Amino acid sequence: MEIEELQSLSPSVAEKLRAAGFSTISQLATATATELMHAAEISMRSAIKIINSARDAIKLDYQLASELYERRKNIDRLTTGSTALDKILGGGLESGSVTEVFGEFGSGKSQLAHQLCVNVQLPRERGGLEGNAIYIDTEGTFRPERIVQMASALGLDPAGVLEKIHAARALTTDHQILLVERIGEICRKEPVRLLVVDSVSALFRTEFCGRGTLAERQQKLGRHIAALHNIAERHNVVVFVTNQVQARPDVMFGDPTRPVGGHVLGHAVTVRIYLKKAKDDARIAKLVDHPCLPPESTTIRITPEGIRD
Repeated sequence: MEIEELQSLSPSVAEKLRAAGFSTISQLATATATELMHAAEISMRSAIKIINSARDAIKLDYQLASELYERRKNIDRLTTGSTALDKILGGGLESGSVTEVFGEFGSGKSQLAHQLCVNVQLPRERGGLEGNAIYIDTEGTFRPERIVQMASALGLDPAGVLEKIHAARALTTDHQILLVERIGEICRKEPVRLLVVDSVSALFRTEFCGRGTLAERQQKLGRHIAALHNIAERHNVVVFVTNQVQARPDVMFGDPTRPVGGHVLGHAVTVRIYLKKAKDDARIAKLVDHPCLPPESTTIRITPEGIRD
């Protein structure tokens, strides 16, 4: 159900809310009246009416843990191309969740993103989900020729694989958010099972500089991640985002890097993986955070054929 279908919303108000980042019914249902007042320039009474209407539409209520447990049985898992990495992830990347991979430049984040776009098209017996992929590129790193290499290595038809990947180059944070809003339309027409955002933080980091813009950046980034979660849960899609890192000059011992986005991004994603350069084509993949699994590390390789053990 789209926000325009709510009886309490006029087309003009719906347009203003979308422009402000409220693109789903659940976002309206969990918003505050003050937020909607400022976003759509409406009265408190109208804002409360919209919120109540949205809550009635999605039936916000408690569920039994047994019901949630049964729903979790429908979760799919997508192979990364490395059996060792799949193992520490509990069998691969979960659908219905947002997985973040962070690391320095050259650590293999985009390589893994490309590999997933190919793997998602594999049959289920080979770890795939027999679906299409969407790739939102914010740094100009998407390379179709790399997809061709990886697809050929797996015995797939490269031309057919390229036809099942929708790629878009995001130029601003607003453009990035708009591209995510339009994903629902593609999901209704095609069997999309993977969404990649590479990288989720780059444009936010560029546009919002200095401490004075930090609060606005984090609020906007938080809403963006919430929209990604909505897509993951609503369409049972694997959402995979890459993230940049920044240096911590105050750290004298240990790893001086930390992912961009702070606590807002750290708490918002479901799974966090840290990729670190090692010798030659090897990379250390560390599971930093997972709702069900303990932190663990493994080693993967980035080869001409793709991600391997």
